[in-house]
Amino acid sequence: MSNQNLDNKKKLQELRRHLRKNLTPAEAFLWTQLKAKKLNNKRFTKQHSIGRYIVDFYCASEKLIIELDGEVHNNQTTLEYDQNRTLYLENLGYKVIRFENKMVFDNLPSVIKAIRDNFK
Repeated sequence: MSNQNLDNKKKLQELRRHLRKNLTPAEAFLWTQLKAKKLNNKRFTKQHSIGRYIVDFYCASEKLIIELDGEVHNNQTTLEYDQNRTLYLENLGYKVIRFENKMVFDNLPSVIKAIRDNFK
C-alpha cells in the first residue's frame, strides 16, 4: 500500500476538522510560523492523518512530521504510545521530530532551526 492511500482517511475527517479548529496554544503559535509557506516556502498542513494517527504538522515534500508534546505526554503509558506511533510513521519513511510545548514558546528560533535542519 502506498503512503498516499494512508493519508487523510475519510473516517478521521471529522476528528481532524475538530482538532484544526481547536489547536492547543503551542500548536497555534507554531502554526503562525509554518502556514502559507512562510518557512522556506514549504507547505505544511495541520492535523494531517497518516494511517490511524493524526499528526500535528506535516510537510509532504519533506515527508516531515512535527509533533508538539504537552504535559499529557509525561507519563509512561503515553511515552510508550508515542514511541510506537513514531516507529510506525518512521517505518513508512517519514521523519518525526518532537518538541515540548514550552520550547515552542520559550525558544522558537531553535525550534525553527531544528525544523529547517530536517529539510532535505
